[in-house]
Amino acid sequence: MTRNAATRDGYGQALLDLAGNEKVVVLEADLGKSTKSLHFRKAHPERTVSCGIGEQNMLLVGAGLASSGFIPFASTFAIFTERAFEQMRNGIARPNLAVHLCGSHGGTHTGTDGSSAQSIEDLAVFRTLPNVIVLHPSDDVSTRLLTMELAGTNAPSYMRTARNKTPVLYDDVDPSVIQIGKGIELMDGKDVAIIACGVLVSESLKAAEMLQKEGIHATVVDMHTLKPLDGELIDALVQRCGAFVTAEDHNVIGGLGSAVAEYLVSNTMAPLEMVGVKDRFGESGQADEMLDLMEISSEFIAKAAKRALSRK
Repeated sequence: MTRNAATRDGYGQALLDLAGNEKVVVLEADLGKSTKSLHFRKAHPERTVSCGIGEQNMLLVGAGLASSGFIPFASTFAIFTERAFEQMRNGIARPNLAVHLCGSHGGTHTGTDGSSAQSIEDLAVFRTLPNVIVLHPSDDVSTRLLTMELAGTNAPSYMRTARNKTPVLYDDVDPSVIQIGKGIELMDGKDVAIIACGVLVSESLKAAEMLQKEGIHATVVDMHTLKPLDGELIDALVQRCGAFVTAEDHNVIGGLGSAVAEYLVSNTMAPLEMVGVKDRFGESGQADEMLDLMEISSEFIAKAAKRALSRK
């Protein structure tokens, strides 16, 4: 039976797993209960800094800690990370300090929080910054492993996690498969490649099963790292499939779809259909209702695959 879990839980567990490294410190902006950094705070209050509702200050505190040899992990809601863009740019990315920012509750799948809290631009915003690694994992296992891997990098990062539970995909997978900058093939097909991130990876697997019943065989890729993008895998999929769909709970402008499109037009050519939020804001509703309302659920991914196939 498939286990369901929220990616934010994987983030919280990773911080605990990293606690043996005394350089790891955790920063909070009054939302540790929601981002799940509270588990680290309870176990290691001496290495946790509460910055209050002050995201800009939190990132500059992180910059100071990183420049002093520590490994800071800072978290808040994804929508609130955008308040601190200038600090992320000038205080962290420009001097290339390894501060790791996690934005929870991103995307329209957050649902009942409403459009003002549904960040549909965070991945695009941070993808524009030089030096910054951008991640959007699909389950709690990959979130935990990728967060732990970040501690060994010398670069700043932004990771989006989600509040709601989704199917766990990697309980029985060799952990070495999950690496920053390497997409993961979850299904193998020769007709079309579906490249997804976050909550839409499981939706893409459903879409591939729907397509299989119609004789269409899709490759499904979990592209958890938007930057640096796995161009080597995209090249291989151009040769194998020759048509692409991207799927993300994010504005179609600037996110995963844009990253794949930029790579394709710069290196090789293949038709691409983008499934994402169509340059609009969300609404208040249940998580699954939002996926249908935004036209990003499995049904719409399958339809996009057929459109991409028709353009081969």
